[in-house]
Amino acid sequence: MMGKELRAKKWLMSGNRHYVKKTTNLMESGHLCIRALECEQNKPWDFSRMLKLKNFINGQFTDPVSNTWLYVENPARGQNYGQCPNSEATDVDNAVRAAHGAFPAWKALDNERRSMLLLRVAELLEMRIDDFAEAESRDQGKPITLAKSMDISRAIANFRFFATRLAHLEEKAFKSSENVFHYTERSPIGVIGLITPWNLPLYLLSWKIAPAIAFGNTVVCKPSELTPLTAFMLCDVLNQAGIPPGVVNMVFGTGPKAGQALVEHKLVRAISFTGGTKTGAHLAATAAPQFKKLSLELGGKNPNIIFDDADLHTAIQVTVRSSFLNQGEICLCGSRIYVHKSIFNEFIEGFVEQTKKFIVGDPAQSETRMGALVSASHLEKVESYVKIALADGGLVLHGGRRAQLQGECSQGHFYEPTILIDVPHSSRAIQEEIFGPVVTVTPFDSESEAIELANEPEYGLSASLWTENLSRAHRVARAVDAGVVWVNGWLLRDLRVPFGGMKASGVGREGGNWSHDFYTETKDICIQIRNNSSRATMS
Repeated sequence: MMGKELRAKKWLMSGNRHYVKKTTNLMESGHLCIRALECEQNKPWDFSRMLKLKNFINGQFTDPVSNTWLYVENPARGQNYGQCPNSEATDVDNAVRAAHGAFPAWKALDNERRSMLLLRVAELLEMRIDDFAEAESRDQGKPITLAKSMDISRAIANFRFFATRLAHLEEKAFKSSENVFHYTERSPIGVIGLITPWNLPLYLLSWKIAPAIAFGNTVVCKPSELTPLTAFMLCDVLNQAGIPPGVVNMVFGTGPKAGQALVEHKLVRAISFTGGTKTGAHLAATAAPQFKKLSLELGGKNPNIIFDDADLHTAIQVTVRSSFLNQGEICLCGSRIYVHKSIFNEFIEGFVEQTKKFIVGDPAQSETRMGALVSASHLEKVESYVKIALADGGLVLHGGRRAQLQGECSQGHFYEPTILIDVPHSSRAIQEEIFGPVVTVTPFDSESEAIELANEPEYGLSASLWTENLSRAHRVARAVDAGVVWVNGWLLRDLRVPFGGMKASGVGREGGNWSHDFYTETKDICIQIRNNSSRATMS
C-alpha cells in the first residue's frame, strides 16, 4: 500500500473519518470502497485571508479556462473577501460532458446506495454546520444565527428527506381487462441544469441537488456569483461523502455567460431555476425550442391579510418576521399587508412598536435580527422603491433610510426595516417586487375587497391569512391566487407538499412527489396476457 494511503487508513481507523477527503468507486464493487486521497484535520475556515474559489468539474477543483475571475464581497463589511471563476461556455461544456459521462453508472446504482450517499452528505454538513453558517452569513449578509437555524439546517434536512424518500417510492398499475394491464415506470432524465439565487444560497441549492441526484440524474449547478462560498464548500463535502466524480458539478459565473451556456447546452435535458421573473422569461424562451423540462420558481409580491377576528398579538409578531426576516430577501416574505379597517390603527401601533425591536446590526452578533443587504446595487434598488412610494403620496412610519453602523460594519449595505402607509395601490412600490425590508400597510373594508387587492399584482407565489373563522379561511385561501397559502402562520414548510407559484411567480411544482415527477420521465408499459386457447390455436 502506498505511504499516503496507509497513513489515511490509520487516520480512518482512529475515528476521524469525517476529516478525510475520499472518492468512492461504487460502480465497480457492490460495497462502499473508500480510497483515502488526502488526510488533514478539518480546521475551521480561515476567513481572514483572501479566498480563491474554483469550479468543481468531474470531482476536481479547476480554474476557469479563461483564467478570469469575479470579486466576491462581504456585504456587511463592504469589502471583497475573495474571487470566484468568471466561467464561460467552455467551462460549462466541460461540466456538462462530465455529468453526461457519469450518468449511466449513477442511473444504474440502486436506490439504497444512492440513499446512503445522500445521508452521508447530510451527516457531514451537520458536522460542519458552524463553518457553513459563518460562511453563509459572511457571503450573504444575513445574521449568523439565522444562517445556522434556517439555511444550513434546512439544507441538511433536504438531503435527509430525499435520501429517505427513495425507500418509499411507488409506481402505479392499471387493469384494463382480464388480459390487459398497464404499469408505470420512472427513469431519470439525464443531465439537469440547476440555477440558484443569492438570497438562500445553500438552502435552495440543496433543494434542487438532493432530489435530482436521489432520483438518478447528474447535475451541473450555476449558483449566484454574488454568494458562491457555501456552494464551493459543499463540493468538498460531496467528495468526502463519496459522491462519484461527475454526478454533481459546480460552475461559477454570471447569468449571461455561464447561465446562458447551461440553458442552451443540448445535453442538458431539464432546467430548475429559482430567480427573477424577467430572467425566468428569458430562460423559458431559450429552453422551449429544445423541449427541455422546466421548473421556474420566480418572484413574489406576497399579501398578508389580517381580518378583524385575528389573534392580533400573534399576527403582529409573525408579520414582523414575515416582513423583515433575512432582510426581506426571501421570495415568500409578505411585503403587502392588508388590515381590516376596524383594527387598522391598533395593528399599526403594535407593528411599529415590534419592528423597532428588530435590531439591525453586525451579522456576527447574536442579538442581530437583520443583517446587510446583499450588495450596494441592491441597496440602491430598495432605496429607489421607497422614493417611488413617497413620490406617489406614501408616508414612512418607520425606517425609510440606510442604517449607519459603526466599526467593521461602517461600510456595509444596511437598511432599516421600513413601514409605509397611504401608498396608492397602483404604485410600483405595491405592484412590483422590491425584495428588501420594505412593506406597505393598506386598510380594507370587506372580504371581497381584500381578495381583489391581494390578486391585483402579476405575482402569485404565497399568501398569509389571519382569521379565527374557519369558513372564511377556506373561502379566502381558495380565492387568493397563490401557490402556497398559510392560515395563522408563515413559512411553515413540509417537504412532502408542492411548492411553486402562479401567474408571474413561476411554472411547475417541486417537493415530495412533485420533485419525483419533475426529475424523472414516466413511461407506460402495457402487457397483454395470452391465454392457453390462443397459444393452442397458434401452435
